[in-house]
Amino acid sequence: MSSMGRREFVALLGGAAATWPMVARAQQPAMPVVGFLNVQSPGPAAPNLAAFRQGLNEAGYVEGQNVAIEFRWAEGRSDRLPELAADLVRRRVSVIAAPGSVLAALAAKAVTTTIPIVFGIAEDPVKRGLVTSLARPDGNATGISFFTAELVAKQLGLLRELVPGAVRIAVLVNPADAARAEFISQNVEAAARVLGLQIAVLNASTAGEIDAVFASLARERPDAVLVAADPILNSRRVQLATLAARYMIPLASGGRDVTEAGGLISYGARVADVYRRVGGYTGRILKGVKPADLPVEQPTKFELVVNLQTAKMLSIDVPPTLLARADEVIE
Repeated sequence: MSSMGRREFVALLGGAAATWPMVARAQQPAMPVVGFLNVQSPGPAAPNLAAFRQGLNEAGYVEGQNVAIEFRWAEGRSDRLPELAADLVRRRVSVIAAPGSVLAALAAKAVTTTIPIVFGIAEDPVKRGLVTSLARPDGNATGISFFTAELVAKQLGLLRELVPGAVRIAVLVNPADAARAEFISQNVEAAARVLGLQIAVLNASTAGEIDAVFASLARERPDAVLVAADPILNSRRVQLATLAARYMIPLASGGRDVTEAGGLISYGARVADVYRRVGGYTGRILKGVKPADLPVEQPTKFELVVNLQTAKMLSIDVPPTLLARADEVIE
């Protein structure tokens, strides 16, 4: 081929190549975008995010192949949620997944009545105004609800069983969600009256506040601490478990993450499973199902996790009856 011929051929090829992607693009529908709104930071949320992706995969969606995900992390600052939610609405996402925090779901609901929202919360979504009823959500939001505040009585009972002499219990709540903190306080006080326990409800959400609370607990010496199920407190689980170990205070919680980090005992819904189901609901909505036609789901199984290593360190003998009931024992 002469040099002239080769140049023309290359030029022709270049022209053809420029048109190919446009033809291909015209045949492919635009990839749907899921907005993922979360109050935590990516690090602490990583195991739950993997579960969310798994739920999406089970519904037939793989990130980067047939769905894109736009992430908005509040990095533990719930006051940033409204602007992050508004940003996702401007981005015109197909659906907003807001698992883990009722404040994230409420922030999304405040900025759109049309984009579907899927929540995963430890509360009653009817009381918090997210849906009109569990069976028929009736608006643009639905999801998974695990009523951990109502499991407080069970958590206190387990603490009593594990530390029979326990009378004075400190309960740690996150004040950033005032309605939830109030709801948990009421549940705790009602349960404490039945069990004959003395309760002190303490507020903390930042690392500094948690340090300060534990410094005061070191002086007050309660018999145990119960950490209320909360995404911000959950993201500080290593700090909580480390401080409880340093001051030799038995630590109970509403989720296995804290127990895995070194807490003593937990009873509640498995949060990763909630995220997986939120991913599944998100996939169904992408396929065209309306949120109003998806009833709010509730976990059927709550798990009891005991950390035997921590029990030994605290010189606590775990009753064999309790060990037999545990879904998991960390040795």
